[in-house]
Amino acid sequence: MVVTNKADLAEKLRILRVHGGKPKYHHSVIGGNFRLDALQAAVLGVKLKHLPDWTEARRRNARRYRTLFTEAGLSQLIGLPQDTAGHIYNQFVIRCPERDRLQSFLRERGVETEVYYPIPLHLQECFIEVGYKAGELSHAEVAAAEVLALPIYPELTPEQQDYIVRQVVEFYK
Repeated sequence: MVVTNKADLAEKLRILRVHGGKPKYHHSVIGGNFRLDALQAAVLGVKLKHLPDWTEARRRNARRYRTLFTEAGLSQLIGLPQDTAGHIYNQFVIRCPERDRLQSFLRERGVETEVYYPIPLHLQECFIEVGYKAGELSHAEVAAAEVLALPIYPELTPEQQDYIVRQVVEFYK
C-alpha cells in the first residue's frame, strides 16, 4: 500500500500499478500488477493497527543493540547503523570483517541472519550495459562484502539480543 497527499504522485502510482498503462493497454512506462486483492487488503487492514507499536519495538531493539555492542567494545569494529530520526529498522545491518565466517558461526548457534544485496548493483547482469567493472565502485563492493543483517523483529526479547551479541563477541575474541 502506498499513500500520498500529492495528486501528481498519486496519478503516477496509479499508472505504475496497472502495468504502466493509461489508457488501458497503452504503456508509456514500465509498471507491474501491484494491486491488492481483497484478502491482502483485509490482512493489511488488521496489521496496520499494530504498525506504531512494531516500529517502536524495532527502534527499542536497535537502541539496545547499540548499547550492547558499545559496552562489549565492538561498536567500532562492526560499524553499527546510525541512529537516524524516523528510521524504522526493517533491518539492523552491521558491517563486519569476515562476514561470511561470522554468518556461519551465528547460524551454527541458532542465530538467523541475512545478507541483503551481496552483489552491488553495478555488477548485476541487468545493469551490465551501464559499463561499470569490478573495482570501479569500490565502496559499494566493500559494503556488499561486509553487510550482515541481525534479527530485529518487534518480538525479539532482551535475552535473545544478549545471546546474539554474546555470540558476535565470542566470534571476534
